[in-house]
Amino acid sequence: MVNLVCGIMIMKMKSEKFMNVSKQLKEYIEKEIIPLYDNNYIGDGRDRVEYVLERSQHIIKENDLKVNEDILYTVICFHDIRKNNNEEGHEFISAEIMYKDYFLKIFFSDAEREVIKEAIEDQRANNKRDPRNIYGKILSSASRNSSIEQCLKRSYYYGKKKDPNASDEELFNRAYDALNNKFGVNGYAKFYFKDSIYDKFLVDMRLLLKNKKEFIKKQKECLNIKN
Repeated sequence: MVNLVCGIMIMKMKSEKFMNVSKQLKEYIEKEIIPLYDNNYIGDGRDRVEYVLERSQHIIKENDLKVNEDILYTVICFHDIRKNNNEEGHEFISAEIMYKDYFLKIFFSDAEREVIKEAIEDQRANNKRDPRNIYGKILSSASRNSSIEQCLKRSYYYGKKKDPNASDEELFNRAYDALNNKFGVNGYAKFYFKDSIYDKFLVDMRLLLKNKKEFIKKQKECLNIKN
């Protein structure tokens, strides 16, 4: 029997405690942009932004990366704004919203905004080409799940959003197939930096994916769904 703890402990911390960004930029994004995430489906709200911000800091530290933190903060905070919760192509919608933002046009140069736009557009794990800049690579890596619990919850709620009439058993089976395709031995999810947290997650996830029955049992546990 697979013996896994549901996920890893995610530290509850405000972004200002670990992102050394401009006060003016931070105040604008926290007031005008972050609240827009309340329109997203369960699993992709404000907590998701906080998670990606924290994961990015772990990746930067572990790999000793040098970045412009104003740019990285903006990339992450704009990356999942979805117009009408449109999952397909949402990265281009998010990038367009960012690029047209009046405040950002004043705050950043045109070249910097282009870098941010490219990073947001390149976030998908199933992209055939690698992200065009370091910020896209950090975003793509930091937004990959590194928690079993989070991964199982998000896959369920995403399936529920796409097909509200699907039964739980249908959603569990679809989640298994999707995550196996993404994180299995031959999965498409790419990672661009050394990351000890993700390495452990991948080992645990692949162990769980070896047994579909145990996978579904674990997903039910994480969702507090009784058999």
